[in-house]
Amino acid sequence: MMCGLFINADADLWESKTRSMRIEGVVTSIRMETFFWNILQEIACRDEMTVNQLVTKLYLESLDADHDVGNFTSFLRVCCGRYLSLSADGHLQRDEAKPLAGLASAKVIEKETEAANLRQLSAVNRRGESH
Repeated sequence: MMCGLFINADADLWESKTRSMRIEGVVTSIRMETFFWNILQEIACRDEMTVNQLVTKLYLESLDADHDVGNFTSFLRVCCGRYLSLSADGHLQRDEAKPLAGLASAKVIEKETEAANLRQLSAVNRRGESH
């Protein structure tokens, strides 16, 4: 049963939690599932930050990069997903205490893009073989 991996997981992981924090002097609330808060905690620890400091840094760097942060909570969820995906693909080590701030991000993104392209090509080839 494939779904057992998900159905039998700790139900607290999908419970939503709201955290209030101050970003640029403005108090805001962010509501996400415990699972995502746990991943943000892991990322923050790597760079010796609190979750609030990490979230503020992500927000400010997003603005500096001229990104639309209209749905910032979705952005945070995608950051968590990308962190896990990069780890699964071997581009990052989750158990490493190496800060993310020191990584050559352009090189990691290049490898990530190459891996995604290969997966896409492989999926297309498998679909073509099944017809």
